[in-house]
Amino acid sequence: MRLKELKRFLKIQKVFLSYGLDELIPPERLPWTARLLRRSIFWWRNQHPDLNAGARIRLACETLGPVFIKLGQMLSTRRDLLPDEIAEELALLQDQVPPFCGKQAREQIEKSLNAPIDELFDEFAEEPLASASIAQVHTARLKDNGQQIVIKVIRPGIERVIDADLRLMQLVSRVLQRYLPIADLLRPVEVIEEYRKTLLDELNLMYEAANAIQLRRNFEGSEELYFPEIFTDYCDRNVLVMERIHGISVADREALVANGTDMHLLAKRGVEVFFTQVFRDSFFHADMHPGNIFVSYKHPHNPQWIGIDCGIVGTLSREDKRYLAENFLAFFNRDYRRVAELHVESGWVPSDIRVEEFEFALRTVLEPVFEKPLSEISFGHVLLNLFKIARRFQMSVQPQLILLQKTLLYIEGIGRQLYPQLDLWQTAKPFLERWMKQQIGPAALLHTIRDELPMWAEKLPELPNLIYDGLRTTRKQSKQMELMFERFSAQSKAQSRGRFYLGIGAAFLVASALLYPANLHLAAGSLVITLFSWFKGWRGLKRL
Repeated sequence: MRLKELKRFLKIQKVFLSYGLDELIPPERLPWTARLLRRSIFWWRNQHPDLNAGARIRLACETLGPVFIKLGQMLSTRRDLLPDEIAEELALLQDQVPPFCGKQAREQIEKSLNAPIDELFDEFAEEPLASASIAQVHTARLKDNGQQIVIKVIRPGIERVIDADLRLMQLVSRVLQRYLPIADLLRPVEVIEEYRKTLLDELNLMYEAANAIQLRRNFEGSEELYFPEIFTDYCDRNVLVMERIHGISVADREALVANGTDMHLLAKRGVEVFFTQVFRDSFFHADMHPGNIFVSYKHPHNPQWIGIDCGIVGTLSREDKRYLAENFLAFFNRDYRRVAELHVESGWVPSDIRVEEFEFALRTVLEPVFEKPLSEISFGHVLLNLFKIARRFQMSVQPQLILLQKTLLYIEGIGRQLYPQLDLWQTAKPFLERWMKQQIGPAALLHTIRDELPMWAEKLPELPNLIYDGLRTTRKQSKQMELMFERFSAQSKAQSRGRFYLGIGAAFLVASALLYPANLHLAAGSLVITLFSWFKGWRGLKRL
């Protein structure tokens, strides 16, 4: 461990101890050396004994800076792993980071694009428009057509900071894995590894560019959702250039109302575009918190959402989509038996569980929820309750479902903030029913045939040759099976003869032992026959 890393490690320890995070591990689970060290460092004891564990963890993350803040934000979405008290506190973490020098940003952009900024852009503003833990954004104009753009640039040296902190986090996670009583549930080593992969992906802005291009293509011409254009000629792993958008932050409800926005339609469209991304495209923006969502100033009576920061996306397989849609519809209809069966069919819970017990657990937890008016029921929290129940039945955590749950909670929270009377169930159910009709029945069959027809038209000329080759292969395999059967029969006969001779040899060996020493001649003859029989038996078995 280098000196800089050692200093950072000591600072982390000081912060952890000052906020009493060591108290989360019972003293009896610590080795005697750790207990002795804890008693000796009296000046680093818990300075906030009046706060609950969740608040202390949140404050420790804020003190330690951007990497720990992002870790806390990620953990806040893992309500399948954390107690509600801690998850709710971590959800309050705000990624507010002081900007770095605009001159450094200029140098980073010029280094990445191999050209002076003045040759590439006009009106480059060294004062950043926004700043976050990993990157910050500057405004400019394209040189050729004067279009307004924003330039997202990675913080200089942030890779070294992240690498050092991640290695220290991995060390701490291994300690927690060993000594924390609920380590089997929290799986700290796996969580940190998942976080490491996510964070390293965010450091490469080319991933974000590719995601944004795909999302823009999926909603091209849509009146409901817009993604800004990406200018790939100016993009690099450290620099992302995209169209500048002008909109109202979705968190600024007063400004939206002042602009005359149809709040009910806006909230309803938020739900619809989410389900469209999930079930139509199988590719959804998985970081749709209020800081990444805006509303266009234009046509407020026909409001359009604007999405940015596409570094994190989720994908679903065809099977996942089908089971999710059926699960949601079963929930709407309060068909808990079907929900339980779907979890077993999808492999999300072990196949040997008792479906009746799972159904009863679902009914016990969810039935009181449905006694409320639908407009008061949180769709996201119903999903959380489902995950908690399924965890009791050894449900394996599905990463794509965690991203889905996180995004759904964001969307539902934004929708109810914009229009408190929003009935998410009433909005989502018709969409899912239409989608299911498209997937099942004659229309779905015709759609599949239409999609597969070009492939079959291409393969049709090859079909006679494929049939002929298949028949030849089948005939050849039949002959091989006959030869194998004949060889097996011969081997079986040889094996039987070998065992017969071995048995004869054993019998004469016993006879020679009984005859010796009363009749030496007969004993010697029996022994000779024994040796001959064993030789014949050994040769027969050796041929196998």
